[in-house]
Amino acid sequence: MTRLHLRANGVSLAVVIRDGLPEVVHWGADLGGLTPQLFDAVALGSVLLIGPNQLDAPPRYTVLLEGRYGWLGKPGLIGSRSGRDWTPDWRVTSVEVDGEPADGFVEAGPAVAVVTAEGPGLVLTLIIEMTPEGLVRLRGALRNTGDDAYNLQELTLALPIPRHATEILDFAGRWGVERSAQRTTLGVGQHRREGRRGRTGADAAYVLHAGAAGFGFREGEVWGVHTAFSGNHVHQAEADALGFQALSGGELLLAGEVSLRSGEEYETPWVFFNYGNGLDEQADRFHGWLRALPHAPAADRPVTLNVWEAVYFDHNLDKLTQLAEIAARVGIERYVLDDGWFGSRRHDRAGLGDWVVSPDVWPDGLTPLITRVNDLGMQFGLWIEPEMVNVDSDVARAHPEWIMQPAGRLPTEARSQQVLNLGIDGAWQHVFTQIDRVLTDHDIAYIKWDHNRDLVDAGSHPDGVPGVHAQTLAYYRLFDALRERHPDVEFESCSSGGGRIDLEVMTRAARVWVSDVIDPVERQRMLPWTGQLLPAEFMGSHIASARSHSTMRQSDLNFRAATAVFGHLGVEWDLTQVEQDELDLLADWIGWFKANRQVLMAGRQVRMDMPDKDVYFKGIVTDDKAFYSLSMLSASPRVSVGTLRFAGLNPDALYRVTADDRQLVPLPMRAPWTLAPEPVVLTGRALMTAGLHAPQLLPDTAVIFEVERVG
Repeated sequence: MTRLHLRANGVSLAVVIRDGLPEVVHWGADLGGLTPQLFDAVALGSVLLIGPNQLDAPPRYTVLLEGRYGWLGKPGLIGSRSGRDWTPDWRVTSVEVDGEPADGFVEAGPAVAVVTAEGPGLVLTLIIEMTPEGLVRLRGALRNTGDDAYNLQELTLALPIPRHATEILDFAGRWGVERSAQRTTLGVGQHRREGRRGRTGADAAYVLHAGAAGFGFREGEVWGVHTAFSGNHVHQAEADALGFQALSGGELLLAGEVSLRSGEEYETPWVFFNYGNGLDEQADRFHGWLRALPHAPAADRPVTLNVWEAVYFDHNLDKLTQLAEIAARVGIERYVLDDGWFGSRRHDRAGLGDWVVSPDVWPDGLTPLITRVNDLGMQFGLWIEPEMVNVDSDVARAHPEWIMQPAGRLPTEARSQQVLNLGIDGAWQHVFTQIDRVLTDHDIAYIKWDHNRDLVDAGSHPDGVPGVHAQTLAYYRLFDALRERHPDVEFESCSSGGGRIDLEVMTRAARVWVSDVIDPVERQRMLPWTGQLLPAEFMGSHIASARSHSTMRQSDLNFRAATAVFGHLGVEWDLTQVEQDELDLLADWIGWFKANRQVLMAGRQVRMDMPDKDVYFKGIVTDDKAFYSLSMLSASPRVSVGTLRFAGLNPDALYRVTADDRQLVPLPMRAPWTLAPEPVVLTGRALMTAGLHAPQLLPDTAVIFEVERVG
């Protein structure tokens, strides 16, 4: 028997391996150092009772949940060999921790355990990792060693959660309304969220949490699961009648997508499990993991202009050059040319798939614009959508069989486009070769990679078998190949806005487009909830025109800017139509962001629960300085929105608190402390407990507070 106790950053994972697969006896708050005897006591204390009319042995729950041991919920492995080997008798053949054989009792800090087990004609390899941040990652690989094919339907991995985790929080959404939080109660049975869009999806569960009733941002034990996969996927919480409950995740396979011939192997996505006291502690763990990635962006990443809402498909060199010149004057550092530069792409009904610079619109190529942008001191970026194709395109006319389709018919179009089957080598090579040539021939520092339709009826020619699994893996190969050829290019993940955000794509992308809707009212909600997974510097956050192109809502520039600076700042606005006084104010905000981005793009996120649902209070905190934002999206029935408790500070340090005058409401409505002749100075403990009374806010306004350590 092997007993593993993996610990890091306040989290423990205790695993026992007897004659079968690993069983988790504790996942949650750190247990401290254990002896073998103490570990055995923990394990004994985790055993469930044998209830009446149950199996005659206590139930056992492995990381791959199995019916043979008393779990009567959805099994972790669903598959068979023509009806055989559907409930394997797994026997562990090896256990390693950090590459060394493990037996008896092993306690380790951040570590990776690899467990290999064999069943009839099958080999299962499980990777159990405790990261330095306190995240637990699981991945499985199933290899067929038998003579007959093994047809796999599902392979999900699970960790247990305690019975007092009774409340679920995950996310819903649609285009433009990404990551809308929703809560429900976990009862006996499944809370199963399936993503069948062929991409992560605007309606994805994102992170599925289960916690003590009433858990919030700053307190309450909470456990979470995130499936790091950009195709079809599953997030699940399930409880049985005996009192056991678990979180699980994995890939959602369509019928027949994975049939393992002899010697073939299927590997699951990484499934991330996250424990914390409050949602902010969980977010800190995700953020720390992302910030440790080799390509994680620096805090001084450039302020961006994207020209989409300024020109749409109307690409005119004079207009685009004028935009660049104004952008440089207001302090913008990166210029991104969006859709419409290639092939016959004068509108959204043609040209996708032909990744060559259009000679009709760009008779001298992109070089004149790029040269001017670079001369103005800005980087140049470009939009692409490599996985998509219009039927009206050269590539589709030459290779209609490259379009993903069930046998005998094309899928219903969405946004006048279809999906190019990257699982076909010729299609993959076509896209790679053309985009590689564009990047080789031009000085391009940034790519906005879009994906604007779901994979509906996504079959593979000629027999129409489902192809989402193969398409997703081919997408990763394409991304990796382009990054290898062009290591200095930064990539953004966009998918109809925020439709492809997960931790697997984030191992490649340094930025996401949170939503196509830039309306600050919507972004005030989206940014903090997107922040449950991503830190601020990964989230594209733009200042758009006064009237939102998506919602038609009118917003003041100060409100738009005060919202946008809590992500990676950009602008998406026709600056050629903006009066000089507004350009000056925009330049002022950009200058403020640049002066403070070492805090805003590198600090810890804190979010405070407020009594009014349309009032948001959040902050970014470092050791020496913090910025907090208070915003109101609709009028409150009470004059006061309450006391502001500034979380995340050093309790023993002194801080000076200043409110930004540009966003404060008229004088009679301000809190008295904001009118004092000198900024108020308080200890971190006082600011976090007694707090300061909020100024009265008007709808669609925000106030930024600077909290600076003194002494």
